[in-house]
Amino acid sequence: MPFKRAFLAIGFCLLALGFSATAQAQGASVAFGGLKHDSSLPVEIAADSLTINQETGKATFRGNVLVGQGEMRLSAGLVQVEYKDGSSSTGEVQRLHASGGVTLVSGAEAAEAAEAIYSIGSSQIVMSGNVLLTQGQNALSGQKLTVDLTTGTGVMSGRVKTVFQSGGEN
Repeated sequence: MPFKRAFLAIGFCLLALGFSATAQAQGASVAFGGLKHDSSLPVEIAADSLTINQETGKATFRGNVLVGQGEMRLSAGLVQVEYKDGSSSTGEVQRLHASGGVTLVSGAEAAEAAEAIYSIGSSQIVMSGNVLLTQGQNALSGQKLTVDLTTGTGVMSGRVKTVFQSGGEN
């Protein structure tokens, strides 16, 4: 994961050098066309290990965790799964809490953060901790990104910085 983060950071710096416009703000609304998603699709998880706690109704996946739902992919070092009604016997996932170098990819959009919480019932993902979002050649960073997967919209907050392609020749 550190390699991915370094690669994206280098790419972000290169993007910054190539753009003629830069903006900074405290909060920014963003369209997430690629992150519009059907949360009723099944969730698939692969990892190096799995621990299940029947008392708390949680399952913890560790090591090279990959979560897939439709075309959306999330990778992390650790993902804790909370089941609906506190029981893994139903198999209905209520929430995923990912940490340890989180990367979320859907279509041409990708986001990285220290952690992410995916509330499946509300179709919302909240990423926090040095969030970096790339959309094609554009990049946006901040401390918190809240995405509504139903509408494909989101809000980036916490000293937001953006670099975008102006479309003009230099």
